[in-house]
Amino acid sequence: MRNKHFFTDKVVIITGASSGIGEALARQMAALQAKVVLAARSTEKIEAIAEELGSNALAITVDVSKENDCQRLIEESITHFSRIDILVNNAGISMRAAFEDVDLQVLHRLMDVNFWGCVYCSKYALPHLLKSKGSLVGVSSIAGYVGLPCRTGYSASKFAMNGFLETLRAEYQYQGLHVMTFAPNFTASNVRFSALTADGSPQGATPRKEEKMMSAEDCAKCLIKGLRHRRKQMVLTLLGKLTVYFFRVFLPGITRKTEYKMMFNEADSPLRKF
Repeated sequence: MRNKHFFTDKVVIITGASSGIGEALARQMAALQAKVVLAARSTEKIEAIAEELGSNALAITVDVSKENDCQRLIEESITHFSRIDILVNNAGISMRAAFEDVDLQVLHRLMDVNFWGCVYCSKYALPHLLKSKGSLVGVSSIAGYVGLPCRTGYSASKFAMNGFLETLRAEYQYQGLHVMTFAPNFTASNVRFSALTADGSPQGATPRKEEKMMSAEDCAKCLIKGLRHRRKQMVLTLLGKLTVYFFRVFLPGITRKTEYKMMFNEADSPLRKF
């Protein structure tokens, strides 16, 4: 392992840290002797995790869709730890509904959390990351490269995140800022249980076989590897890489049909009405 002390005493802010990839990343970073800031709306969950991780962990209740919360997150992190080395914009929500049926407030909610949450946190963390020549990460998705049926708001928010981060990478390329777009494929987490339906209510059940997906722990290990090597972009799993490659370079039409079939075959798929 290259430089086993790479993360020692580095200050890492992780949004969406109450479960899934965010929680797994917080635990692994703490094991690598990093100082971890856990940010999420679920106060009890992040405080319990922070207590487990010890004195080098700090829990801050944050709704990333609110600019003032994001500003406070950065300010309290600086007050407590004096610096920021890594910001991982992981907080996100999903959706599953045909566009003709969906309440447009659902799309607003997706953009507020997935895109604007990343923008707000990045804006206030940027001066500190430039000072430390640190890392800015956006946890995106394959849906940020290829539009997925019945995920209009989700794909749009992740495409927007990717464009935002790509622009920051270009803008600060000579100032030592590392920007990484991190795109898991389907990962076992509660994101599908809480995915919004057409009227904005959570679907409450997953339409996919969670046990066959990459675990949040394995996903977090990949993210840490990307940080260690200051990777610009990571697309996880062979299926994810092939999907992005075939859509961009080779057979976009066939890729769209394959995606449609996949989404059509999900349990209770909204596509079955067509």
